Amino acid sequence: MDTLVLHPTSTAQWHALVNEAESMCHARLGEELESYLVFLLMRYVNAADIANSVLAVEYLQTAEMTGKLRADQLRDVGDKCLLYSGLFPGRAQRRRVNISYYVDLGVSAYGVLADSLADMRATLYEALSARFVALMDVLQATREVNTHKPCLQPLDAMDLWSDTNSPHALATLALYSNGFPVKTTQPQPDSTLYARFKNKPHTH
Repeated sequence: MDTLVLHPTSTAQWHALVNEAESMCHARLGEELESYLVFLLMRYVNAADIANSVLAVEYLQTAEMTGKLRADQLRDVGDKCLLYSGLFPGRAQRRRVNISYYVDLGVSAYGVLADSLADMRATLYEALSARFVALMDVLQATREVNTHKPCLQPLDAMDLWSDTNSPHALATLALYSNGFPVKTTQPQPDSTLYARFKNKPHTH
């Protein structure tokens, strides 16, 4: 039976969970990304309306926005994509898309946001874009901390590893089979949407 360890605050509880998930999937996010993940979880844990989001539409709408409104929406799209791919990977199947769809969209949203900023926040969003897969892996591992059961189905794990090189997806495949998977496609680190938005002039 697992030992329940209580921490003095909810923030400490989330930090402990993220740290344990990092250990499980052999990922090291660093203090800044760990903190971002913790506060993301705290902010969205009770947000029921996240299920109603149409992320591609929300992302495309940012092309017509400017200033803080545009930055906030890009951040929200990136955050929701991170939660969908990390905490709710089964939702992709219900929406008839691959999990990597949310990875590409999230990488793009954070990347475009980083490009649009001229202050120190740009570095944070660059890191969120560059390390999106590692953040997703840690979130998936948070679901496995207490159950010790994979949150990905075999075909989902295969597709995710093939598309993104996710170490957690590869480790999940090893739980289902002793064979070694072979990629059928090459992972694309930058989505078409990101390239399209990056080259599109816009007003800050």
